Amino acid sequence: MVQFILNQKEISTGLPKGMLLLDFIRYHQRLTGTKIGCREGDCGACTVLAGEIKDGVLVYRSVTSCLMPLGNAAGKHIVTVEGVNMEGLNFIQQSFANEGATQCGFCTPGFIVSLAGFCLNKTAATTHSGIDAVNGNICRCTGYKSIERAIAAIAGKLNERKGEEAIDFAVKNKILPGYFSSIEERLADYSLPTNGVASPADNIAKFLGGGTDLYVQQHDTLVDSEIDFLLDKNNLKGIEQQGNKCLMGAAVTVTDILESPVFKQYFPSLKKYIKLVSSTQIRNMATIAGNFINGSPIGDFTIFFLALDARLILSNGIGKRELPLRKLFKGYKTLHTTPGEYIDKIYFELPGAATQFNFEKVCKRTHLDIATVNTAIHIVMNGDTISTGSISAGGVAPVPIYLEISSAFLAGKKVSPQLISELIEIAQTEISPISDARGTETYKRFLLGQLIKAHFITLFPGEKIKDLMNA
Repeated sequence: MVQFILNQKEISTGLPKGMLLLDFIRYHQRLTGTKIGCREGDCGACTVLAGEIKDGVLVYRSVTSCLMPLGNAAGKHIVTVEGVNMEGLNFIQQSFANEGATQCGFCTPGFIVSLAGFCLNKTAATTHSGIDAVNGNICRCTGYKSIERAIAAIAGKLNERKGEEAIDFAVKNKILPGYFSSIEERLADYSLPTNGVASPADNIAKFLGGGTDLYVQQHDTLVDSEIDFLLDKNNLKGIEQQGNKCLMGAAVTVTDILESPVFKQYFPSLKKYIKLVSSTQIRNMATIAGNFINGSPIGDFTIFFLALDARLILSNGIGKRELPLRKLFKGYKTLHTTPGEYIDKIYFELPGAATQFNFEKVCKRTHLDIATVNTAIHIVMNGDTISTGSISAGGVAPVPIYLEISSAFLAGKKVSPQLISELIEIAQTEISPISDARGTETYKRFLLGQLIKAHFITLFPGEKIKDLMNA
């Protein structure tokens, strides 16, 4: 049985856990304000809120219900647009009406729900952060300026909180209905299992994290499959520092990384990197382990952690073994794993004081798009000399690759335009891009060269290196 709260209603259902939450909401609960758009997590028309108790605090995240399995709603408070309605318009809805921020209205429920999540965020509210909260919501007819004006009004209202609890303020100011005040207490009755995922003997067909890519690829298979869910296992969550190492559970999401004090401390440009990766709704769902196991040649976080020489602790439910991420991929979408294995933990050595790290990505749109080419670099300096270097690249081979020869070449070298030119030449010998919808082979080779230059310009800002970009 899957048990959760849907708006104000207690839900207990024996329907398949692989069923999409969107279909359950619309066809089984008749809540049709949540719209069916792309069914690929791109348009945001199906956005709902998922609230859960994390570290003793009720936290709400916006998610795309078209990619969220019913099983991942377990123990949560799921909020649709009907769940934010009250007598008369709430403050968010009224702001949209005041600014004429809706036309056909199809996308509007998704915007309203995303902004309801923004109003429940405990951090300082600005117009910019409000706009960022709807970065996964697309409007095809109104234009965004009226929506931006509505968001500015909402952010202005939130700035009146002055330290007051977000839910209390939202209820008092008719931003959200009063029943939200009781949700934290009601969710306390729901508990998630602490055991690991099922063993192979249990005949579980799929181990699923956020499902943000698998449901796009395998919808018809997954909705009727037996699935074990990584996101509902407390022991597979969390990010912690152990000495000079960072240890993460398999169910850690992109948003967990973005908010992690450990990552913020050791990766000061983290927000810039993550802004290049998908939308807020997808980041709230997508797991790092899922990004690895999906095996996409352009997996953004696979490339990120390849450069950091991340290591995986794999389990089959009985025993465990360790495998470097660099050894996981043996061919396109094929892995060096055995049937029934799943990622239990991920760990890597944290950057030291002499370490430089950078991530770069190019895609057809600047944000919210699949990479054409992406790359990361990890350099340890000894004075003005590179002690060790690691470079990874995606979109240039059948698998995400660690550029072994290029990385070895960096050791013992001083940074110079000549070094970078030679490095690019070596990197070209290690890649085998193909022409496809995202670009030609020639273009991808050119992009990788330009992104390697961008690494060095970012990490070693000097005029001589910067001039190299024009070469």
